[in-house]
Amino acid sequence: MKLTKDLMAASAAPLVLAILSEGESYGYAIIQRVRELSGGKIEWTDGMLYPVLHRLEAQGVIAAKWRQSETGRKRRYYTLQRQGKSADPAANDDYSHGPASSATGANRESRSPKP
Repeated sequence: MKLTKDLMAASAAPLVLAILSEGESYGYAIIQRVRELSGGKIEWTDGMLYPVLHRLEAQGVIAAKWRQSETGRKRRYYTLQRQGKSADPAANDDYSHGPASSATGANRESRSPKP
């Protein structure tokens, strides 16, 4: 199944929040993690990711800080803020198996509607 542009856009913020719930990260590492979690089915570009990161930062859901990486390169590291933790789909019962499940739909238990 080919993922549509609309589906990719709609899933971007929840995926970023789920990945940042694992700990701080920077743009390229987030792109790599999305590729890994989706089994290569989702291929983000920096042109798609950075507007999402900037929007989440403006909303106060994530925070960003410039730091030097271990290689000496300056990178902008993103962390989840308290508000972002409550919006994190990995914290929701429907995504109780973590970001890998939310990215691929794997390991979700089927639930029958409650009466």
